[in-house]
Amino acid sequence: MTTSPQPNEQAIERELQKLFQGMDQEIPIILFAQPGKNDVFSDAARQAIRFFRRLTDKIVLREFNLGHEAAVKNKVQNAPTIMFDPDRYHIQWLGAPIGEEGRLFLEALLLMGFGRSNLSKDSEAVLNRIKSPRSIKVFVSPTCPYCPQQALNALKAAVARPDLISLQIIDIQANPELAEKYAAHSVPQTYAEDVLIAQGAQTEELFMSSLEKMEQQTIFIPESDAEEVATDLVIVGGGPAGLTAGIYAARSGLKSVVVEKGVLGGQVATTPMVENYPGLKQVGGKTLVDIMVSHALEYVQIFPGEEVLQVTPGKPIIVKTSRRKFITKTLLLATGATHRHLGVPGEARLAGHGVSYCSTCDGPLFAGEKVVMVGGGNSAVTEALHLKNIGADVTMIHRGDRFKAQEVLTQQVIQNRIPVLFNTEIQEIRGKHQVEEILVLNNKTNTTSAMKVSGVFIAIGYMPATTLAQEIGLKLTDEGYLWNDRYRTNIPGIYAAGDVVGGFKQIVTASGHGAGAAMTIFEDLINPYWKQN
Repeated sequence: MTTSPQPNEQAIERELQKLFQGMDQEIPIILFAQPGKNDVFSDAARQAIRFFRRLTDKIVLREFNLGHEAAVKNKVQNAPTIMFDPDRYHIQWLGAPIGEEGRLFLEALLLMGFGRSNLSKDSEAVLNRIKSPRSIKVFVSPTCPYCPQQALNALKAAVARPDLISLQIIDIQANPELAEKYAAHSVPQTYAEDVLIAQGAQTEELFMSSLEKMEQQTIFIPESDAEEVATDLVIVGGGPAGLTAGIYAARSGLKSVVVEKGVLGGQVATTPMVENYPGLKQVGGKTLVDIMVSHALEYVQIFPGEEVLQVTPGKPIIVKTSRRKFITKTLLLATGATHRHLGVPGEARLAGHGVSYCSTCDGPLFAGEKVVMVGGGNSAVTEALHLKNIGADVTMIHRGDRFKAQEVLTQQVIQNRIPVLFNTEIQEIRGKHQVEEILVLNNKTNTTSAMKVSGVFIAIGYMPATTLAQEIGLKLTDEGYLWNDRYRTNIPGIYAAGDVVGGFKQIVTASGHGAGAAMTIFEDLINPYWKQN
């Protein structure tokens, strides 16, 4: 005996029927259930599908057990599993659309029934950059109010790119063994190719970006298709100096843009831990960069992944990048500095095969392995501590007889019992396909010895990135940094700030440079110094 819907239920059903009107795609649904296995969830899934089936004739339901050939063909091993339109999509729901997941099930039907992903243009642009398959798993719970958003992001991706993207929405209450296997003890949690790419709910654009990069993204920067951009200030470099300059310039009323060819944040993005940045006693480098970028985006437009190819000084200054042209009144070079190399045999050949300049990037690959950290400054000590913390057997090598690092960092090396070889230099890095050993020289005794290691991490300072500056014709100092006088270079309208001009190589000083340069540029646009007698 069935009961008739109550008046308020009838109103809801009428509204839902309106939503389904105009659907032109049939939605074949297969429910895989197994008597005696998760019967409560199987019954709930069956009832949910039948409810929606009553509202539209586009839903076609079939039900099989786990022994059916369709289950074998589609590698279905869990009951209940709902499979949507297997001839068009690769979407499975392991569980039942109950609780918070009811509205997600409705969204899934609408997306497939109308054959549209409803993605934003920015999301589509990111998704279309993905060229290799992505097998997504989103762990959800019926009691989680944040799960439907994250699962909907994944659904949209699977509907938009069925050629590359498959999806499993996994209810952790119905599938505790899978939740345990993936340590999905808090939801939503998202994996792609069994790699954790997101914890928590994301905006649609951030989800697509995480799916592309295969790691959680916290900032999304929309792409611009403008072929020509007119502005007051072009800042080349998205590190602390460039981002700070953008904020201060915009607050002064200058239309500003930041152009960065590499990773936003520069060296900070790959620093394991930043200590004593004002207001933050200790913070991860990537976290600090995210804070800076998010702040800067409130004021300036950022163009990531664009390399400046040519600068033509004049009035205006023309800046050509790999994607567009900027017409600007002023230009600030905040190009930073790059890692200094040892220059020994084997270093270049084995770079990326055991030779590394970033412990954050490559350190996890060497957990349990014997490695060396070369250098004696703050960066080298910080990275050595990071390697020790992630389980690498690290030894420090320094050519001097004492560290140049701050005393507090030096004490941490001692407290963590990290071996240090002072007065030692690497003469050669050896290995056929990857690092196997190093030849070291004791510069006091002038004796050499071989040392078996799997990795060589190098942090011996930086080289200022002045290639573009030299092409423009800017003056350099005797040390190879950009010459400047209160951030002004020898060419009117072109300025320099940050590590590219030398100094203490500290994040806080680079940020200070950025602020100072922005204020100087503002003053000069009001009262150009080059016009003064």
